[in-house]
Amino acid sequence: MIIFQRLSMRFSFLTITFLLLSIEGFSQRDCASADYAARTAGSVHLSATPSLYSRDTIANEIITIPVVIHVVYHTATENISDAQIKSQLKVLNEDFRRMNADAANTPQAFQNNAADCRIMFCLAQVDPHGRPNPGIIRKFTNKTYFDVDDAVKFSAAGGDDAWDSRKYLNIWICKMSGSVVGYASVPGSQADKDGVVIQYDAFGTTGVLRPDYNKGRTTTHELGHWMGLKHIWGDNLCGDDGIQDTPTQSNYNTGCPSFPHLSACSPNNNGDMYMNYMDYTSDVCMNMFTVGQKIKMRGLFAINGVKNSFMSSFACDSTLASAAPLPADSQAVATPSVAAPELKVFPNPVQSQFGFTVKGDYTLTGKQVVVMNETGMVLMKQTFSSNEDKVSISRLPAGVYIVSVGQGKDKKVIKLIKY
Repeated sequence: MIIFQRLSMRFSFLTITFLLLSIEGFSQRDCASADYAARTAGSVHLSATPSLYSRDTIANEIITIPVVIHVVYHTATENISDAQIKSQLKVLNEDFRRMNADAANTPQAFQNNAADCRIMFCLAQVDPHGRPNPGIIRKFTNKTYFDVDDAVKFSAAGGDDAWDSRKYLNIWICKMSGSVVGYASVPGSQADKDGVVIQYDAFGTTGVLRPDYNKGRTTTHELGHWMGLKHIWGDNLCGDDGIQDTPTQSNYNTGCPSFPHLSACSPNNNGDMYMNYMDYTSDVCMNMFTVGQKIKMRGLFAINGVKNSFMSSFACDSTLASAAPLPADSQAVATPSVAAPELKVFPNPVQSQFGFTVKGDYTLTGKQVVVMNETGMVLMKQTFSSNEDKVSISRLPAGVYIVSVGQGKDKKVIKLIKY
């Protein structure tokens, strides 16, 4: 009897211990990006060839990225609402602009490291074919969950095909296997697999959400990977993430540590930068990228960067965007001055030829219409004989163009999209 009681007590202790470890493991952030990157390393291309429409970034320029959300659901719960999706866009725009309300929680010791990355996001308003689209695709699947194997990125495998990853950031929302809450492709990945996958209840700040993942920081973290950042501990004991201003730490942190949180590898008494978006702490504890991380991410959009094509993407044009409100800018950017238009290009987007709709008594007769690429190179000129004249651009490839009409005070400049 005594032996049986002891065995029962031991079994109960082991059972409780196993359950506690299971609960702890499930609540810990589980990002599969490092393993995914290791498996797909052979298909990565780290450079891009500039095209006719390539341009470099401008100092202090805000890089705006068009986003398409693929909601791939099996149950009604997984089919998250538009409000939940837009709440995530709001978080991204705040986190990547250092406009998050909890930025004040960054310890004073790290305040000078914290950066406004000047990167923003909006739901795409035009699909790859130039058709109006809200940037949210909903697709039912027979699959009850997806593994970290890219199946969610292909219609043939029960997911949804990517939009052109040179112009759009693809984000797939689905139920994932095990405890994984997200993974991201690395810069230069295969085009039809390029993007981010997020667990449906770890996306946004309202709606269907699990504790510890209700502030939208899972997507902020994964987009850091998508733009070339490693985990802050370098995925190794006292590892190196390749960023000069992130301090070395022994491993990942969970929960919400108190400052200073020291480890065996801490270079000074400030300890770990556990509030960095690239650690594993709870959403409520994350609040910063560093200047070095900003430089790393923005470098991908420069003239030879693998994401430079986003600099000529039309899908997030300010006249078309209608996603979560963009925070007001806090830093001046040198941009070309464009007179308020008194005429509009029609149709826009256009396939083969366009004309103008004229406002008031503005006349096109005798005025020269010039079509340029985004670098200002003149591609064609035409002098109008009436307001009804048309311009044929059928020989030009799809892309973004600038149309200039007239000269001096009469000059009007309009952006044109060809699909």
